[in-house]
Amino acid sequence: MDFWVKIGLMLIILHLVAGFGWLIYKLSPRKKQPDERSDNT
Repeated sequence: MDFWVKIGLMLIILHLVAGFGWLIYKLSPRKKQPDERSDNT
């Protein structure tokens, strides 16, 4: 495989992993912890 092909595949895989991790983080039900900033957005 070419060097740039390996770099491109690594970037795509990293992007997918980061996207799925962010989705799981956003969709996971978390306990509301007391925070100094208000939560009404």
